[in-house]
Amino acid sequence: MIKSFKSKALEKLYLNDNRKRINPDHVSKLLRILDRLDASVNPQDMNLPGYKLHELKGNQKGVWSVWISGNWRVTFKFESNDAIEIDYTDYH
Repeated sequence: MIKSFKSKALEKLYLNDNRKRINPDHVSKLLRILDRLDASVNPQDMNLPGYKLHELKGNQKGVWSVWISGNWRVTFKFESNDAIEIDYTDYH
């Protein structure tokens, strides 16, 4: 279950379908990712074709990433069975 967001724009998309500050080309995939995150109990539940799930390294260990498009990613952590600190970022 989703417990917290880092990205206010992503939180508003998820809770209110407010699409401000979200790339319109990303909306449908973001909604699918958020729906899946809400149903997931561990990071491996996000290992779907096209998502390119991987754990980040170094000081980001414990943070997981799935691919949106180009350099855009959704990152998140899991605490118990809950997704936390969900973020929407252009990593370059």
